[in-house]
Amino acid sequence: MHLCVCTSDNYADYDYLSTDVCQGIILVQVLGFIRIGTITWLFYFMKHYYLIKNIFTSIGTVVVLIGTWHMHKLIERRNNIKLKQKYFKRNGGLLLQQQLSNNKGNVEKIKLFASKELEKATDYYNENRILGRGGQGTVFKGMLTDGSIVAIKKSKMTEDKKRDENEHKQFINEVMILSQINHKNVVKLLGCCLETKVPLLVYEFVPNGTLSQLLHVPSEEFPLTWEMRLRIAIEIANALSYLHSAASVPIYHRDIKSSNILLDDKYRAKVSDFGTSRSVALEQTHVTTRVQGTFGYLDPEYFRSSQFTEKSDVYSFGVVLVELISGQKPISSCQSEEVVRSLANFFLHSMKENSLLNIVDPLVMNDNAEEEIVAVAKLAKRCLNLNGKRRPTMKQVALELEQIRSSEEANGMQQSADEDSDTDAMIEASGVDSFSTSGSVLKDSVTLQ
Repeated sequence: MHLCVCTSDNYADYDYLSTDVCQGIILVQVLGFIRIGTITWLFYFMKHYYLIKNIFTSIGTVVVLIGTWHMHKLIERRNNIKLKQKYFKRNGGLLLQQQLSNNKGNVEKIKLFASKELEKATDYYNENRILGRGGQGTVFKGMLTDGSIVAIKKSKMTEDKKRDENEHKQFINEVMILSQINHKNVVKLLGCCLETKVPLLVYEFVPNGTLSQLLHVPSEEFPLTWEMRLRIAIEIANALSYLHSAASVPIYHRDIKSSNILLDDKYRAKVSDFGTSRSVALEQTHVTTRVQGTFGYLDPEYFRSSQFTEKSDVYSFGVVLVELISGQKPISSCQSEEVVRSLANFFLHSMKENSLLNIVDPLVMNDNAEEEIVAVAKLAKRCLNLNGKRRPTMKQVALELEQIRSSEEANGMQQSADEDSDTDAMIEASGVDSFSTSGSVLKDSVTLQ
């Protein structure tokens, strides 16, 4: 095929044919090009048919996969919302909302945290955020969106554990009661999360660890003096006295031990871990079907009868007092590791044998506080009485400890006054001697002249 060019010279003698011939030639050329292009495209399509088919198939597959993924995420999101609603209802969230709407007492201070907020606060419950593990659960350190540091307690309750409606109400009532506690020596409950399999409790963060760590992992840079130990004992006693008698409803802690006593930035004691706590009506005991507590601190009377009273907390506090006096752990093994020794029994035996000073922590023996140590030991002995009725109340314990500290301060003031008197006498005597010496010197100087 060739390209034909039409000119007027070629058809000079046939003017009436020139236009039609040129148009015919151009049309033939165009049709030729179209035919060639069509054939070429068809040839290319046939040659690459399977490639083109695979490309379109892949694109279709990708579109279907993306659509399926989005649909899956949508269904998953809806299921998560329904699951959170189920947990919220099962954990007593509706009851708590009802209590909040009634605006009783100080319940407006309770905050309901979203599960996502607490997950982000703890870096999805990272192992590095764990502050401690206990019988009731694991405590994580977290940072909320406003920058505040909190302690988030995740219960050890098993997922398949069934709780009836009464237990739901009991949990919500305890949350509401704890939220109303306003005592400087009790860790403050900030709120809870009910959207998870088990409820999460959010507390204020207390930075300086536990009393157990301070007692049993002593630091040479920060020795625990007798003055500090007595102050901490008084703070714990005041907190328990408040829970037993000054709160709107009496609250029994049920797990008092040195590892549940936190220390703030000024090493002030704060009672924590109310996971097993129970609120009871006045003049009632709490009967349990399963004994709960920590070996070494457990009230023997409660262990036998399964009846927990305020005096059971008193017994556990007595063990803490002995820890403060001796610096020893509540349960220890002999060198043979075959015999387990109870600190409470060992202390009572030492008191009976009049050998108390043999178990006193050597770190406090140099504090010149033997009288106060003996007085606190006698109080601890009364707290550890096997008969709960013969134990003092926490209010009485707190008052007696305050009196012991007051007598210590009075003795210190008297001793200081005596030292001041001795100092004044020495100064006065020094002044007289100085005057006499000066007179003698003056007399001698006059004589010499």
